[in-house]
Amino acid sequence: MACSLTLGRNEPCKESVGGLAGVYFINYASGGFTVSGSLDGSTGALPYITSLPASSSVYYYELKGTSNYTETVNTSRENGTTFFSQELTLNLKQLTNAMTTQLKLMAWGRPQIIVWTQNGDAFLVGYKEGADLTGGTIQTGGAMGDLYGYSATFTGQEQYPAIWISGSNTTNAIPTGVLNGGVIVYGS
Repeated sequence: MACSLTLGRNEPCKESVGGLAGVYFINYASGGFTVSGSLDGSTGALPYITSLPASSSVYYYELKGTSNYTETVNTSRENGTTFFSQELTLNLKQLTNAMTTQLKLMAWGRPQIIVWTQNGDAFLVGYKEGADLTGGTIQTGGAMGDLYGYSATFTGQEQYPAIWISGSNTTNAIPTGVLNGGVIVYGS
């Protein structure tokens, strides 16, 4: 049975930090990701993504400050169902016409998003279904110290938890082999 426990856990060291280093947007691709192992964990631990869809463009957004990611387990014993809600809230500084255009495109599409943490871990939000821009604001604030920028919330609902990216670390969220001939597009 695939729901029997296979591992215990000791109290880990206190060496982790919170926060996000950046996110990478991929225009929705049905398939094309290569994963190691099985998604349901029947062959051991959950798999890692070992390559992105071939030659895809990946759009990087550097983050500082208040952006965050939360994944919630939703289970119904009565219905026998479980799914994972993935929520990413981005706070992006400074309004520009170009970024407002990108926000509109994000709302119209359902990108897949690689979330890169300050610990060097990276994982994919919206593996099968993509992530929807479900809320946000374009704001100037009321006081001189308020946000002049964007707040955007992306939500994914998946059968399995977010899948980790193989080989990610604090200096490289997407190793060259995982990029699979693709290109990372950075901002100016």
